[in-house]
Amino acid sequence: MRGRRPLDESQLFAVPDGWKEPAFTKDDNPKGLLEESSFATLFPKYREAYLKECWPLVQKALGDSHIKATLDLIEGSITVCTTKKTFDPYAVVRARDLIKLLARSVPFEQAVRILEDDMACDIIKIGTLVRTRERFVKRRQRLIGPKGSTLKALELLTNCYVMVQGNTVSALGPFNGLKEVRKVVLDTMKNIHPIYNIKTLMIKRELSKDPELRLQSWERFLPNFRHKNLTKRKEPKKKTTKKEYTPFPPQQPESQIDKELATGEFFLRESVKKRKKMEEIKVKQAEVLSKRQEERNRAFIPPKEKPVMKKTNKAPSEAKINIEAIKAKVRKAKTKKLGAPSVNPVPQTKPAYDKKKKNKG
Repeated sequence: MRGRRPLDESQLFAVPDGWKEPAFTKDDNPKGLLEESSFATLFPKYREAYLKECWPLVQKALGDSHIKATLDLIEGSITVCTTKKTFDPYAVVRARDLIKLLARSVPFEQAVRILEDDMACDIIKIGTLVRTRERFVKRRQRLIGPKGSTLKALELLTNCYVMVQGNTVSALGPFNGLKEVRKVVLDTMKNIHPIYNIKTLMIKRELSKDPELRLQSWERFLPNFRHKNLTKRKEPKKKTTKKEYTPFPPQQPESQIDKELATGEFFLRESVKKRKKMEEIKVKQAEVLSKRQEERNRAFIPPKEKPVMKKTNKAPSEAKINIEAIKAKVRKAKTKKLGAPSVNPVPQTKPAYDKKKKNKG
């Protein structure tokens, strides 16, 4: 249009630094609310002792917004409702979120932050995302990480408080952070490791600091992780091959009458048929008897003995023995004196059996 300067697109998307939405005061709604609104939620038995301790603090925090809160220990429920003095219509919704967080084991110090203007909460149900209980427990533990390190990294990157309790994940923080927390939680339950999403969040955090990249696409900087399915499908043991399709039905099997007509037995007399059957039975019995007799005779058949190999000592051939060399060795042995001669030679004693011979003589 004429008379207007073209606006820079970066000014439309950028929020001025330090700008904050003005708070809703009593001057904005001096007459109050027309109708009373109330919300109630149930809490488990193990939260009863904690809620008793922190209940005065809850009433004090909701009293600033003129919200009435009641704790029913018999039914196990918490109720919040507006009063005549309530001027903020959205205060009861924040009070509803507060009692929901308290029921989901979020401590009061963190849950009371929901009453601030720039805070929101999200309760993600993860109980029905996985079929088997064992797999659900493993993936929930993967979201928490060793000693809560994965959950702590997620809290630092999204500026949100995350609480994993039972079948739900409670998150508390700004809207942009809650969106990222929900994505990470759902991807983890779909068997995508949270470290991939945490790495992407870290890159986005660094890219957001550069004002030049604000209006550009960040896809070239973000990592692209592909899902690899390493498990192979188990093949069945018995493979059945499909037959070729034919529009005609299969041929009917022959009945007993058809077989008898083909062989001509149908026209024989009953006596002849009985005689034939008896002959067939006798032939079968003879075959069975012969087989049994063969099995019995197998026990009396001696096993085959292995042939014994005899050792033959071949006499040494005379041509190989050098007789002259042996004679020379014997001559040398006679000439040699074995040992030194003794100084006092011992007289030789005749053996005892020689004496007995002389006595007999």
